[in-house]
Amino acid sequence: MLDIRKLKELIRLMVENELTEIDLKDEKETVSLRREGSQAPVVQVSPTPSAPPAAPAPAMASAPAPAPTAPAAAPASEPSPADTSNLEQITSPMVGTFYSAAKPESPAFAKVGDTVTADTTVCIVEAMKIFNEIKAEQSGVIEKVLVSNGDSVEFGQALFLVRPA
Repeated sequence: MLDIRKLKELIRLMVENELTEIDLKDEKETVSLRREGSQAPVVQVSPTPSAPPAAPAPAMASAPAPAPTAPAAAPASEPSPADTSNLEQITSPMVGTFYSAAKPESPAFAKVGDTVTADTTVCIVEAMKIFNEIKAEQSGVIEKVLVSNGDSVEFGQALFLVRPA
């Protein structure tokens, strides 16, 4: 039986990435999602016959190239490290794996002390072999990175603390 959380995540990814069709197949079941325009996706789940397992169909091509990051800037004032009362969170919009850079040898998109704007890419979250660039969606200075490279993250989990500009 298909996990409803996985199904909801597939539908959310489908809407978010403006996909009209996703076909996935594994050893136990086949899932086909199709939608037209703004209609809700139509879901078909069927057990896979006892045939050799097929590789999952790709939902999207490769990840888009990462956007350049804003240059680092020194914070205007040195707040107390324990003072987090006026910090904003950048949270994960999905369940997946957190990556601080596009490649292991590349510098991190955002680190403590970096100034970010709403359009600054701060990390990548991989979900179902799709690499999703996560934008800051706010302006400020990164005060703390809350997760490590390669960590699993949950929907809504705080990734960074930002001192608003």
